[in-house]
Amino acid sequence: MNSVFHFSQRFTTVVPESCMLILLGLVLGGVVLLANKKQLYQLEPALFFLFLLPTIVGDAGYFMPARLFFDNLGAILLYAVVGTLWNAFCTGFCLYAAKLLGVIDERVEAGLMDFLLFGALISAVDPVAVLAVFEEVHVNDTLFIIVFGESLVNDAVTVVLYKVYISFVEVGVENVQTVDYFKGVGTLVGLVFAVLLSFITRFTKKVRIIEPLFVFLLVYLAYLTAELFSLSAILS
Repeated sequence: MNSVFHFSQRFTTVVPESCMLILLGLVLGGVVLLANKKQLYQLEPALFFLFLLPTIVGDAGYFMPARLFFDNLGAILLYAVVGTLWNAFCTGFCLYAAKLLGVIDERVEAGLMDFLLFGALISAVDPVAVLAVFEEVHVNDTLFIIVFGESLVNDAVTVVLYKVYISFVEVGVENVQTVDYFKGVGTLVGLVFAVLLSFITRFTKKVRIIEPLFVFLLVYLAYLTAELFSLSAILS
């Protein structure tokens, strides 16, 4: 095992870790496909959004350097929120303009909401390789937290945009009501549960062992509560 570990360290200096994970996933997927001619399991969107995504975002938020994050919150929100919205809207409106000008084939049956949905899908960036390089060369902490915080928050923004636009496409633009435009707001739900968690942990100083249970439980409850009221669970 020790030799494998050192070999992997030398290998990752040449091939990025994200590429290794993709190749490993392809190999394992091919092995499973060859072993089972019939697909026995399929990942459903509901399973991903209700069970896998909360753990991923919760892990990233829990181990994030909070002091650096909040000290640079303005720059992070500027890049993550304003920048992501700019990318999404520009992509969607430019494609819609190209459709109106006849650049896109008329056989493509897509409206404004469809193009905005596509813009939301491709607007976020995932700088996994960049963050790995930053850790390797030990860049300035401020630069690292801005890139890391932007990559964390812009995922939340794009998930919100995607869920809002996909619901608009499903119900039809003509059936969208004014209240539907505010369903992407879930931050207030998260703040309520954060205050509740802070209040509860005041009384657990003598039983620290149960504090992680309350942390994971209330974070997941905040996510489910936002989902229950059709709000943004990822932001909460």
